[in-house]
Amino acid sequence: MNEYELSEEELTASLETENSWKNKLMAVTIALALFTTCFACCIYCKWTALKSAIYVIDASSDFLASTKRIVLVPILFEILTLLAVGLWFASFTTVVSMNEISAHESIPQGKDLVWTPQTKWMAAYMIFGIFWVCAWLDYTSNFIVMVSASSYYFNSNAEKDGSAEVALGFQYSFFNTGSLAIGSFIIAVVRIIRFVFFYAAKHFEQQSGNNGCIKCVVKGAELVLWCIEKICDYLNESAFAYQAVTGDAFFESAWSMFLLQLKEMAQFAFANTIVKVFILFGKIAIMGTNLYTCYALMKFVFKNTDGHDAVSSMFSPLLCVAVVSYMTASIFLGVLETAVLALLTSLSIDVNVNG
Repeated sequence: MNEYELSEEELTASLETENSWKNKLMAVTIALALFTTCFACCIYCKWTALKSAIYVIDASSDFLASTKRIVLVPILFEILTLLAVGLWFASFTTVVSMNEISAHESIPQGKDLVWTPQTKWMAAYMIFGIFWVCAWLDYTSNFIVMVSASSYYFNSNAEKDGSAEVALGFQYSFFNTGSLAIGSFIIAVVRIIRFVFFYAAKHFEQQSGNNGCIKCVVKGAELVLWCIEKICDYLNESAFAYQAVTGDAFFESAWSMFLLQLKEMAQFAFANTIVKVFILFGKIAIMGTNLYTCYALMKFVFKNTDGHDAVSSMFSPLLCVAVVSYMTASIFLGVLETAVLALLTSLSIDVNVNG
């Protein structure tokens, strides 16, 4: 009798587990069906906007294919960024060396740096400066691509594709250095706030004994600051895209672009979403191909995974390949995203001004 009751309990538990999985699967199915329905409605209602977004992405690919030298622009500015960071590091080391060194109170033969108010302000100024300079170099690179893509759009017609004027992008970036500096200053302020908050939050978490509630609040605040940074970065990029076409001042371009995106919201939303998905798949494909190639070369060609000279771990070389592949893919595919924003802005301005 006990055995029969036990087997019945097991059967009941099994049925409850099966029903629970069925309910979860049903909930997921309903959610996917609702999402698919909403997406299909958006496509049906905004089919013209979706077609325009796809055409813009296709035109951006043609722009990159016909203007291969544009890829050298982000490479050039990445090199300049590395040089700036190296020079900054040497200068920051000099500032740190201006402090006095004292004996550590609790560690024998330990040393501590005694920061003076002057050196603290100098270090803070230099930290903010490197954020500002790196943002300025990044925006300058994107602005050159935007001007080149806009010139490609307006030099083209129904019969043939035009040519992109990359040199004009460098010229315009020189004349609009003030606007680029303003946008870079805004994003540098947001990033320095994130940097200071991250440092203070880690110190506060240690003081609170790694409290779970404190960690949740800190993670939520970090997410909010990250969202604010992304929003400011997109607004800056949009303002520069409008400025690349019209040549207006930074704040005037930002306001005009805001109104333009409100009017053409569907086109910008479709284009940004599609190109980000393409870029994500591109990064995954490039990283996966390079990782598999590296593993195959080490295992089958150089035979570094077997025998006396075998490497102790494949993780380190594969990690290096993954990092380099991701950075390279981000540089090259980032040009496509910038070109899409520039060409879509040119199209929207052309339609609204010239019909």
